[in-house]
Amino acid sequence: MKIIKLKDYEAVSQRASEFIIEQIKHKPNTTLGLATGSTPVRLYEKLIEAYEHKEISFKDVKSYNLDEYIGINRNHPQSYYQYMHKHLFSKIDMKDEHIYIPNNDIDQLEENAKKYNNALNKSFIDLQILGIGSNGHIGFNEPGTPFGKETFIVELDEQTRKDNMRFFNSLSEVPKYAITMGIKNIMRSKCIILMASGIEKADVIYEMIHGSVTEDLPASVLQLHPNVIVIVDEQAGSKL
Repeated sequence: MKIIKLKDYEAVSQRASEFIIEQIKHKPNTTLGLATGSTPVRLYEKLIEAYEHKEISFKDVKSYNLDEYIGINRNHPQSYYQYMHKHLFSKIDMKDEHIYIPNNDIDQLEENAKKYNNALNKSFIDLQILGIGSNGHIGFNEPGTPFGKETFIVELDEQTRKDNMRFFNSLSEVPKYAITMGIKNIMRSKCIILMASGIEKADVIYEMIHGSVTEDLPASVLQLHPNVIVIVDEQAGSKL
C-alpha cells in the first residue's frame, strides 16, 4: 500500500487525476471503476480539463460505477446516474454504451444485481477510484459485509445515511437501500486509488492502514491488495 500525503483537497484531486490521465494515455481502452459523493468532484473536473485540452480521449474508455441508490429513479437529481452525467459524462467524449451504472429498477433488483456482477466478471477494472465512509465503508459495503461478497442489494447503515443527508432535504429522504459492487468485485481491480480529505476521515484512515483486517471495517481489506494507492490531505492523514 502506497501512502501519498498532500497539502489539501485540491492537491489530492490533482494527484489522482494524474494517475488516471497517465493510465488512459498508456491504455486508451482502459476500464475505470468510478465513485460518487463529494470526494471525486474536483477529480472529475480535472479529467474534463484534460479532455478539453486534448491530453486524453475517453472514446475507448469503459467505466463501471460502484453503486446506485434504490428508492429513487434515475431522473432524481440525487441518483448516481444523474451525478455521473452532471459531473463527468456529459462533458467528455465517452460513449453511452461504455457506461455501466447499476440499474435500480425496483421490479428487478436481484436480476439487475446478477447482470451487473456478470458484466464486471467479464471486464476487469484497470483502475478503481474509491472514497471512504466515516464507518469504513467502500462502495456501499457497510461494516459486517463479508469480504467474499459480490454485487448485491444492501440496507444502508444509519451512519451512512446521516453522512449523505447533506445531499437531501432531510434524513427521511435519504434512501435506505442501494445496489453496490461487493468487496470481491473491488478487490479484483488491477489498481485501486483511495482518496480522502478532511479531519473527519483521520480516524478511519488510520484504522484502515494500521488496524486489523476485519469485516467490521470494510476498507481494511485493502491491506491485502497488491496495488493500492491512498491519497490523503494533511487533515485526513493527520494520525498517520
